[in-house]
Amino acid sequence: MPVNKATIDLITEFEGFVGKWYPDPAHGWAVPTCCYGHTDAAGDPKFKNTKEKTFTKAEGAEILVRDLAQYEGYVKHWVKAPLNENQYGALVSFTYNLGPANLAKSTLLKKLNAGDYAGAAKEFPKWNRAGGKVLSGLTRRRIAEQRLFSVDGVAKQTPVEHEPVIVTPLPRGTDPSVNTGGWLSALIQFILSLFKRG
Repeated sequence: MPVNKATIDLITEFEGFVGKWYPDPAHGWAVPTCCYGHTDAAGDPKFKNTKEKTFTKAEGAEILVRDLAQYEGYVKHWVKAPLNENQYGALVSFTYNLGPANLAKSTLLKKLNAGDYAGAAKEFPKWNRAGGKVLSGLTRRRIAEQRLFSVDGVAKQTPVEHEPVIVTPLPRGTDPSVNTGGWLSALIQFILSLFKRG
């Protein structure tokens, strides 16, 4: 499932948009960053090729969607427990911010895969340090992810494709309650088409 709007809103709020490359707050220019938290680790665009470029918000949004697809892949690979769309989104945000290696080795993942959803939720706030220091931005983000993870999401169901049912309309001015032949024929056609699809 793709991440939902609540996830995108969370990520864009905490990453913020910067239209130029800038040094990562925790790692400096060792990790050049642009747009909504994009780094070379996520793929193109690469810093060395675009270091003078100014990105638009539309470009930033496209880059984010592309980046998130990769991080969704990590979540799908390592998480074995069923997830609703909010739990899934919280984990994608967590992994996008902290990297897939941290998800893979986390107690959060171990508890989640053991079916301990409440225990997994309690692990989010523990990941609020960068360079050994507690950062208020990370603390707030982990709490937001924890809240999103803990909110019941509606699992999206894939709509079932059906062949169109062709019903012949009654002539104009015809009362369907009187002309039961045409109405009944159309109803029978519809019911038979349901059985064919099943």
